[in-house]
Amino acid sequence: MFVENSDRPSGGPGGQPSRNVLGERLEVCSLKPMTGFFRNGCCDTSRQDFGSHTVCAVMTAPFLAFSKAAGNDLSTPMPEYGFPGLVPGDRWCLCAPRWAEALAAGAPPQVVLRATHEGALEHCDLDDLKRHAIDLS
Repeated sequence: MFVENSDRPSGGPGGQPSRNVLGERLEVCSLKPMTGFFRNGCCDTSRQDFGSHTVCAVMTAPFLAFSKAAGNDLSTPMPEYGFPGLVPGDRWCLCAPRWAEALAAGAPPQVVLRATHEGALEHCDLDDLKRHAIDLS
């Protein structure tokens, strides 16, 4: 699934659609819950995205516990920010450095490669992402 949205940056040179880590057009990560740096469902990025919210991750209980212990509680709802809190199985555009940190700690969430922006490769190794991918056939 692709989202056409004029609020989303075009990503590639010459206005080309953003690409995923496989070199294909970036797919939607999640609309429920709504995710992405631009809150448009995609793990797209721009120069303003200092956290590199580029990895489409599938939440797991071990990862949510790891993230909470590391100071980023993703499981507690924060209605004042429109954040429902995440549960295992939810897809979320995760900061690539956090995914790499979770990998080193032995608690990486699964990854949807087709919805993971190529910018994640600045922080994560493609082979590591592939080992945790749920969308490779």
